[in-house]
Amino acid sequence: MQVVWFKRDLRTLDHEALYRASIAGDVLPIYIFEPELWNQPDLSHRHYKFLCDCLAELEIELKELGQNLIIKTGNAIEILNQIHNNHQIHTLWSHQETWNNWTYKRDQKVKKWISKNSITWNQPTQNGVIRNLKSRNGWSKSWHTKMIKPIYGEPKKLTKLTNNSYNLPNAKKLRLEDDNCSIVQKGGRSEALKMLDSFFSQRGRGYTKEVSSPVTAYDSCSRLSPHLAFGTISIREVFQKTEAEKKIRLDTFTKDNNLWKTSLRSFSSRLRWHCHFIQKLEDEPCIEYENMHSTYNTLRQDPINWVYLEAWKKGQTGFPMIDACMRALISTGWLNFRMRAMLVSFASYHLWLHWREPAIYLARLFTDYEPGIHYSQAQMQSGTTGINSIRIYNPIKQGLDHDPEGKFIRKWVPELADLDIKYIHKPWESRIPVDNYPSPIVNEKNARQAAARNIYALRYSSMHKEISGNIFKKHGSRKKNRHIVEINKKRVASFTQKNVQQEMPF
Repeated sequence: MQVVWFKRDLRTLDHEALYRASIAGDVLPIYIFEPELWNQPDLSHRHYKFLCDCLAELEIELKELGQNLIIKTGNAIEILNQIHNNHQIHTLWSHQETWNNWTYKRDQKVKKWISKNSITWNQPTQNGVIRNLKSRNGWSKSWHTKMIKPIYGEPKKLTKLTNNSYNLPNAKKLRLEDDNCSIVQKGGRSEALKMLDSFFSQRGRGYTKEVSSPVTAYDSCSRLSPHLAFGTISIREVFQKTEAEKKIRLDTFTKDNNLWKTSLRSFSSRLRWHCHFIQKLEDEPCIEYENMHSTYNTLRQDPINWVYLEAWKKGQTGFPMIDACMRALISTGWLNFRMRAMLVSFASYHLWLHWREPAIYLARLFTDYEPGIHYSQAQMQSGTTGINSIRIYNPIKQGLDHDPEGKFIRKWVPELADLDIKYIHKPWESRIPVDNYPSPIVNEKNARQAAARNIYALRYSSMHKEISGNIFKKHGSRKKNRHIVEINKKRVASFTQKNVQQEMPF
């Protein structure tokens, strides 16, 4: 008996575990809803809803191969033990998973159970992340080698082993409350393929220029991130499709093709970036809840300002671009990268909140929540990695740069819909009072400068450089010959407005 345990790899094509298991013997495909996992603070109803779409299509795919998907609800070890008692598991198959801290600990327990019962557990990789990595040197080459390998086909046929029904637990059983995500993306492999095709045939043409603005990004981004997170499509499939499109565009030299080539290069680099950040969590699981750089452990340790946090969570900060982004995210489950970075930066610097609480809240909102990327970026944008530039986004400037006409703000902050364009980014300057919209929660300039003083005071401490060097050796990108550059202290000694802006790429 070969048991294939589906986790975040909800497809049958390019599924190495399923393919190899089908060659080894009879296959029992299972998915386990673990109530304790769904009660973790980073999961939500929108994840459940997307997952259900994915499982429905996976069930159809497996039925066509000959064996339906077995869905169980409960503790993973108890369920595996039941299956073992009934069928005598010879081998358990599942892709290596780099997910949240709860699943990391669960897999450690499963490993002990596997050993105790003399069962083999095969865990092939499904992306470019390397388990037990010794050095980051050569990682990019290894990633590329993995991406160009042939895609695994579907098993030709599965033997029907059981008639157990497809039985999804409802959201209430998992204690998941509807979180008002009214425009959530639909899950499932067919949707992933539609997104892939429409991106390469039309939507991705202006990707490089349009990825930063929320006005254009909803259409111009690939929107494949939730599908990669849930595994309805593999990153290798997307990479190989991207490379094929590059070759097509190289054949002719038109203005349109030049735009496509630039966009495809940008998109391809983000596929590598995707695995690069997940690798950080694989190498150091504690970055989900601990500062990557210990010097920052003394930073933002005061009791959390719950008034600030709640205003930020509800999109009631008084800064139109911040509030529009938060409200859009609540309703759709998606936001483009630059605006995600701005939300974290604002919470971390202007509101001086520790990154952990905002990160957990955003995890529940992002349908494409991928812990390796999520927590690495939360720390990066809040300045606690020690190896990345400090970026304190000015929310007013971000609005002017990426929503100059206020279209996005008017859509998501209806209180400002009728406001003159002159004041749409600074409603507090309007002579006409704006009903039901709050005044700015902080003084933007003062808060930004105070944050810069605090963060740089630690950055120049004697222990910072040594610890940063060790972090870079473990986590830093080797794609280019990068090194840690110490900024001249004199350049920011006075922390004037001019100097702060020089140090912060807005």
